[in-house]
Amino acid sequence: MTSKKYLSSLFILLTGLTMGWGQTVQPAGAAAPASTTGSLPELMSTVLFISVAVLFSVSLWVLFKANTFLMKRLMKLEAEKSGLVWPVEVAASVPQGDDFWTRMRKKYWENPVPMALEGDIMLHHDYDGIRELDNHLPPWWINLFVICIVWSVGYMWYYHWGGSGVNQAEEYKMEVETAKKQIAIALAGKANSVDESNVTALTDGSALGEGELIFKGNCVACHGAKGEGTVGPNFTDEYWLHGGGIKNVFKTIKYGVPEKGMIAWAAQLKPADMQKVASYILTLQGTNPPSPKAPQGEIWKDSVGAGLAPAQ
Repeated sequence: MTSKKYLSSLFILLTGLTMGWGQTVQPAGAAAPASTTGSLPELMSTVLFISVAVLFSVSLWVLFKANTFLMKRLMKLEAEKSGLVWPVEVAASVPQGDDFWTRMRKKYWENPVPMALEGDIMLHHDYDGIRELDNHLPPWWINLFVICIVWSVGYMWYYHWGGSGVNQAEEYKMEVETAKKQIAIALAGKANSVDESNVTALTDGSALGEGELIFKGNCVACHGAKGEGTVGPNFTDEYWLHGGGIKNVFKTIKYGVPEKGMIAWAAQLKPADMQKVASYILTLQGTNPPSPKAPQGEIWKDSVGAGLAPAQ
């Protein structure tokens, strides 16, 4: 094996080990680093590994060159004893064998039993005229099997035993969390697409509770803490100035009534929040608060909003 082949093989091995080390030093599940240099401990570990690998490679190269030098020296001494001219006659007298790659090909790829000798390994039984050879598996197949076993041990250590990689259960949990976030974003976008043409009355306690907080933070000055009405109309009776029901109440909140002093809340509240506070306002009907304001407007009967339970 020549020095060039040795150095090229060593370079390929060193490159593969370095790339593998760079993959293992990154923490499992970590996001891509902001910079190409990585954190200082990872960089130091990589530099240390490369330094050791280079030192090891240089040591092997030195040993290889020293062995070559000693072999040539011994051959020269033997040639002088035998009266041969170094190196021409000595090289001609040495039988030339296969090079390294040819030996590897014959050892790990070719069938160990030539086709001409298959009769020696033929089994004596047959099935429907098909006879069986007592042959070995192809060397490449056996070596691939061994490589898979070695790879599986490293895989199990990285993902299951060593705790460096993300196993299937952890990956599943990460994907579920990502899916939940995506669903929340989708629902938020859907909620904010609500308008007066498709709005529906909410009935779950969480949404009505948020609507109550919005009402107490923005509406009590004109409509009273319990919806009994002060400057603005009373929400607890059946009379409405601008129409009842979820769609009319949502529209009134969204665009306001500027001529009567009510501002348009579209610039301050999201559509989902306006839906919540409108749904809460509908639950105030029939609650009979103390000192309610006199009825204003006309009686409104809404088949959707009439069945809403009063707020507790």
